[in-house]
Amino acid sequence: MSLEIIGAESLGVRSLCCRVTLPDRRIVIDPGVALGYVRYGLLPHPEQIAVGRRIRARILNVLENATDVVFSHFHGDHVPLVDANPYQLAVRSLPHAFRELRAWSKSGDDLTGEVSNRFQDLVDLLGTNMQVAEGQTAGRLSFSRAVPHGTPGNNLGTVMMTRVEMENAVFVHASDIQLLEDSTIDLLIDWQPDIVLAAGPPLYLNRLSNAQRETAWHNAVRLAQHIDVVILDHHLMRSREGADWLDRLSQTVGRQVYCAADYMRQPRRLLEAERARWYEEMPVPEGWHDEYAQGKVDIDRYLNQYLLRGSQG
Repeated sequence: MSLEIIGAESLGVRSLCCRVTLPDRRIVIDPGVALGYVRYGLLPHPEQIAVGRRIRARILNVLENATDVVFSHFHGDHVPLVDANPYQLAVRSLPHAFRELRAWSKSGDDLTGEVSNRFQDLVDLLGTNMQVAEGQTAGRLSFSRAVPHGTPGNNLGTVMMTRVEMENAVFVHASDIQLLEDSTIDLLIDWQPDIVLAAGPPLYLNRLSNAQRETAWHNAVRLAQHIDVVILDHHLMRSREGADWLDRLSQTVGRQVYCAADYMRQPRRLLEAERARWYEEMPVPEGWHDEYAQGKVDIDRYLNQYLLRGSQG
């Protein structure tokens, strides 16, 4: 078996996409990507867009020979979209094989507006292959009931966690839980995973209260005390504060708690957190983003520059 984390904030994009490979199954969870449309009043920097394109291409590649796909929820950084912006994964770019996958999905019961439309778009695309999976078990796969996207009762809705029984380990994908609800952490620990990939708290948001920050810290410690390999990313790694928080957590529990980049043995690429710095170091010409959306710029040049800087650093 193997776990490949394909997209996450520490890898340069908004995502929590991974692939779990078993002897007879190749499971892709949350095949979506985004870049944070505006941050610090700035659109994504071209170097971040270049990295995002590379990760988007990898997601499409693993979908070519996947057997299963899982949708934890329907936010734009977790699913392919009919109405994708230039920095997201568009339904029109999906391989034809996507329509034949076994799809396991959060329900559409509590969805409204645009998010409900995204659920219906996937139903239309996948037909009877798309199964609402909340609370179900199907062979090596188990799915949680709906749990809060962060705290209960907020306008972000709910998500579905996924448990995969590997050959010698149990993996849990805990998308967007943010460590803010004790009962969700109880459920996760009760599943007895060996490896967990979860969204950490959004420390970059001023609306996150001190009490919520304390809850997230307490729950992160609980996970590290019960689970061998804990990987925290997504909202957490949208700021330098989040990266420092993660390092402090490792020191507190006496062993490494990973972000996705750490686990994949890649350098941390906090490109959204560093967007303002990238604009200072490499100014973006006026009108560049419009030209990119029209396919009129050479984005590979920026990717090569970024990779070259990384190798020199």
